Amino acid sequence: MSGAADRNQGFARGFVTDIWYFAALSSDLKPGRPARQVIMGEPVLLARAPDGSLFALSDICPHRAAPLSAGRFACEADGHASIECPYHGWRFTADGQCAAIPSLAEGQDFDLARVRSPRYPVAESQGLVFIWMASEPRGGEPDRPPPTFPGLVGGRPKIVDRQDFDAHIDHAVVGLMDPAHGPFVHRQWWWRSKGSRHEKAKAFAPGPDGFIMTRHPPSRNSRAYVLLGGAPTTEIGFRLPGLRWEHVQAGSRQLLSLACLTPISATRTRITQILWSDHPAVSLLRPWVGIAARRFLKQDGDMVNLQNQGLAYEPALLWVDDADRQAKWYQSLKREWAASRREGRAFVNPVTPTTLRWVS
Repeated sequence: MSGAADRNQGFARGFVTDIWYFAALSSDLKPGRPARQVIMGEPVLLARAPDGSLFALSDICPHRAAPLSAGRFACEADGHASIECPYHGWRFTADGQCAAIPSLAEGQDFDLARVRSPRYPVAESQGLVFIWMASEPRGGEPDRPPPTFPGLVGGRPKIVDRQDFDAHIDHAVVGLMDPAHGPFVHRQWWWRSKGSRHEKAKAFAPGPDGFIMTRHPPSRNSRAYVLLGGAPTTEIGFRLPGLRWEHVQAGSRQLLSLACLTPISATRTRITQILWSDHPAVSLLRPWVGIAARRFLKQDGDMVNLQNQGLAYEPALLWVDDADRQAKWYQSLKREWAASRREGRAFVNPVTPTTLRWVS
């Protein structure tokens, strides 16, 4: 594949739109305490009103561009909450409508209906907060519910870790789903036998907006699963725009690991790793499991930084079967998602059931 063809396909260019992106844990957002995020290069005010309801607005006051997230909540005459800009006190309700401009003197005629802050739809699902990023600048209402995941998601997580990668979300997604880098990037003695590599054969099937590595026993050289006991089995899934989960069952116990990728900009991606489990071993070893999870992500981030030295020259990228098939599926999923939205039709998953083989 030539560099030009690679660019024309959109890899590491632009973002998937008209879709839900992970924004925060529900527990991150406290009533009356607005938060600021940057998603896809856009500053976003994400807030929970004093009554517990969520809303998201552009974090740029249309008056003089001060961040609304630095303001405080107010209460309008109708009882609805508003956010007050810290610069001149302009107030905006949860739907983005300007409710007050304090500097207006009596008799000065100004139509407040003309002033709005762009609004982003938000939703809570299983203790997670998602934000709808539309393709049109004026936004649009979601035409599908936020994603859901199997297992124990929704309760209190055992571990939450956040790291920013200096990479476009496409490179971050492909890096995290890559099945062949483990023996070279993650060499911990407690994770796999030293120098151990085996041929793997895994069955895949299409899943909601993505694909699933169907349930199977963990590989023999993956030592960490032994701690769970109970003949564990695992199922691994991916769905657009950047959500990768692994659901492990060990007897009657479960473990769910969810990696949520949220693009901050064209060159920076936030990875939020969340782990839920009712397994006593996870609770007992929680400090060490947290250290391990952070170390894994840091190793992936360090490799991204090394990769950036080569990507700076915009080389052609070579994708090989079967180890890179998931990366190729991801690109096909992106193209089909964009085409279905553009053509106003249903999304048709391009992934078909198959078994992939590689050595790792």
